[in-house]
This record gives sequence, structure tokens and C-alpha cells, in this order.
Amino acid sequence: MSRAWTHWATSDDLLALRVPSHDAGTGLAGRPLGRARRGGDFALDPFDAYRAELVTNPNVVVAGAIGAGKSTVVKMLVERGLERGRRAVVVDPKGEYGALAASHGVAPAVLGRDAWCDVFPDDDREARGLIAALVASALGRPLATEDHYAIDEAWSALPTPRPRRVLAALHRHLAPHRRDRAPSGRRTLAHVTHRFVEGDLGGLFDGPGEPLTLRNSLVVLDLSSQWASSSLPVAALSAMAAAQRLVGSGSAGYLVLDEAWALLADPAALRWLQGSWKLARARGLSHVLVLHRWSDVAAAGEAGSAQRERAAGLLRECETVWLFRQPPDETRDLVAALALSPLEAGHLPALARGTALVRYGRHRSLVRVSPDRRDRGLVDTDSAMREGP
Repeated sequence: MSRAWTHWATSDDLLALRVPSHDAGTGLAGRPLGRARRGGDFALDPFDAYRAELVTNPNVVVAGAIGAGKSTVVKMLVERGLERGRRAVVVDPKGEYGALAASHGVAPAVLGRDAWCDVFPDDDREARGLIAALVASALGRPLATEDHYAIDEAWSALPTPRPRRVLAALHRHLAPHRRDRAPSGRRTLAHVTHRFVEGDLGGLFDGPGEPLTLRNSLVVLDLSSQWASSSLPVAALSAMAAAQRLVGSGSAGYLVLDEAWALLADPAALRWLQGSWKLARARGLSHVLVLHRWSDVAAAGEAGSAQRERAAGLLRECETVWLFRQPPDETRDLVAALALSPLEAGHLPALARGTALVRYGRHRSLVRVSPDRRDRGLVDTDSAMREGP
């Protein structure tokens, strides 16, 4: 009896079909993040992956249900980068990165308590654009023509050289217009700058004395006091702008944006993030966006809206994605957003805790995240649930 072979396939064919017949791993050096299910140790550094031409940009998205392993892999990624001399800034809305900061001999900076943070770029055009983004975010609406005019006029009135306390200088210039009877762009801008200097956002990004000196290789910006507040998006935008200045100062680094839905859902913050995203390679900056569900993108706007399409496009441009367990009702959005095969989509609802489907360029791996002894003290976010009264 003879066997008749009817189908032949190479590894390239299987890769095109996204059939994980085996997994040789990334081939990158460094302390591993875990083990590939069909291979050995799995190391994946976004900058090394870019240099090895596995990906075309260093940005990373980490998505998964609560408790699936997102924070663990993010902290491990940052820890390995710090070991290699890179910088990292973490925008932390829930106060979960204190142990990581303590392990490097630094304390999280609680904005509004420890001091204020200088957020404005040295480039005048970029700084003016940030003012517009902050005002739009604080207003919760796009800027009208009179708003743009008021910003340009007030900015032109700033002395040269530009004062360190930009918001305070704008506030003083605009203060007389707070009493204007008729609505105007100047009056609106006066009220917004009042919020930043003396109102509910006071002390975060303007204040007396010198701003925080954030020169450490690891900086954690604690926004937990804003967590339950409607001001979280504008606070996150400001912290992101400050972080860009810190990380993009001559060496490669990470900008971790936890609870990234707050930025995706805010039109002004999303536009600012989109601009930074596109400049990641030039700045040596790896944005690490952490999401609970892929439907966080849907929260960015109505179906078919420019806002939602902008958010989805931002994430589609990211070539490194860690996908932890997702509820079945999330699968359809994932398949559409990332062009996942049925085989890949079928894995997501059944992934065990700590296991992720990792996409990096054309490659896919099923990875069991494995913290080693050095990691374990940094990644435990469930200790309070296990401790007794």
C-alpha cells in the first residue's frame, strides 16, 4: 500500500495562514518575559525588535480582562529596559507602580501634593499646540474659531524669554476677561486657566516655586487622586506631555500609559497622542498603552465617527500587541481591528491567566508570562485580596 500526498506546505505557508506549527521565538537576546507554548524562552524588547526588523515601530499595546496579566508583563518589560540603561515614565492613574519605583530607590511623584510638573515643550509651536489641547480637553469640546484666536493673542502677550509658569502668566493676562458680560473666547480661556492655576486642576501643572525635578531613570507620575474625577483625561494628557520631555531627552525609553481609555476617549488627548505616536521612532520612544478591553476603543466615539476611527487606526498601526484573555463578546472587535485569523480568535476567550497571544510584525506566539525571582516582588497587585483583616 502506498500513501498519496495531496498537500504540501512550508513554514512560510503556515505563517501566512497563521497556523502556529512551531514557535522558534523572537531570536532576541535579553532576560525572557516568559516561555512560548511551542518553543523556548520568549524575549521581546520593542527597540531590539525594531533593530532586528521584526517590527516597523516600537509602540506596544497590552489588552486583557482584569487580572489576566497585563500589569505583570508591563512591569517586567519596564524592568528589563531599566536594566539595559533605558528610561521609563509611567503615567499611573491607580497608584499600582509603587513597588517598581521603590525597587529603584525612587518614590512616585503625586502631582498636586509633592509639587507641580512642567509640561510645556521648548519648541514654541508645540507648546502652543499643547495649550490648545489642554483647553479643548478641559472644555470637553472642540475649540471654536474665537477660542483659537484668544489662545494666539494670549500666547503672543507672553514675555520673552517665556516664563517657567506658562499657565500662571496666561491666567494673569486673561484675568480681566473673566468679568466680561458677553461670551467670548477670551472669557472662556480666562475661566479655563483659572481652573489650572486656582481651581480643581490647581497644583498639578502649575504652582509656586520650582517644578518637580524628574531626572531618575524611572519616573512614576501618580494620578490616583484624579482617578474618580472627570478631570482624569486632562490630567493624563498633561502627564503624558511632561513624560515626553523626560523620556525623549537623548536616550531610548518607555512611556507607559495605564488606563489608556481616558486618552482614547478624549478628542484633544487622542490627537496629541497620535502626533507623539507617529514620532516614536524619531524620539526613541516606545508608547505602552494598557487597555482592559478592546471595546475601550468603542468608548472613543460613536460607530463610524472620526474619533473612533482615529482611535482604532492608532492601535492598528501598532505592530506589537499582547492580547490576554478576552470575553467572547470582545472577539468580533478584535478580529476586525487586527485581522486575526479564526484560529487566533478562538484562543482569546480560553487563554489561561498569565498567557497571552503576542503579535509582533508578521509573527505570532502563545506566551506564558513567567516572572522570575527578581520580578515577583514588583508585579503582585493582588496581595490585598489575599491578606486577612
